[in-house]
Amino acid sequence: MRLVKFLSLFALCITGLWMGAASAAEPQEGKDYVVITPAIPTDSPGKIEVTEFFWYGCPHCYHFEPTFTQWEKKLGKDVAVRFIPAPLNPAWTPGAKLYYALDALGMQDKLRNDIFAAIHSERSLSPNDERGFAAWVAKKGVDATKFTEVYNSFTVQSKVQRAGQLTNAHKIDGTPSVTINGKYRILEPAGMPPEYFMQVADALVAKARKESGK
Repeated sequence: MRLVKFLSLFALCITGLWMGAASAAEPQEGKDYVVITPAIPTDSPGKIEVTEFFWYGCPHCYHFEPTFTQWEKKLGKDVAVRFIPAPLNPAWTPGAKLYYALDALGMQDKLRNDIFAAIHSERSLSPNDERGFAAWVAKKGVDATKFTEVYNSFTVQSKVQRAGQLTNAHKIDGTPSVTINGKYRILEPAGMPPEYFMQVADALVAKARKESGK
């Protein structure tokens, strides 16, 4: 028993040392992030733009959401955060339209956590089946008729098309993905320990800030 306890403590110490070394080190290109070439122009003039590419139906996005939200809260006023529902395949298009319809109605921020919970915890909503969207949002206080009108609008369809173009331009092949200022893409953010993701993201925001002369 003493040997087992000793080995367990030794393993914990080694893990702690590794995490300490990782937290002290600068993020490494190719390991923690890649440079997007050419850089993609942002939609936030005068600010550093952080973009999360996500899909409502992605379990990794669901579990990553608290980490990203916690990090987002401490960002400076010179940082703009945007979300892009990456339509990586046609089955993801309804979820992308749901995002932009609710965003147009000013309800996306309010219902974002509820949508994730309904899909992944409650199993009361499918991100791929638009037939259930109007009834679900109506239960949350959204006018179902207005929602359906916006959901099927040319504006929403255009935004989904643009989301596809940006997803391809940033070379996104999975979700969640986080990019900084259209130039840096963090590798496997959901696979990082939360503290390490925040360190990498902070370092890249600082790098972008320095490059922009802020």
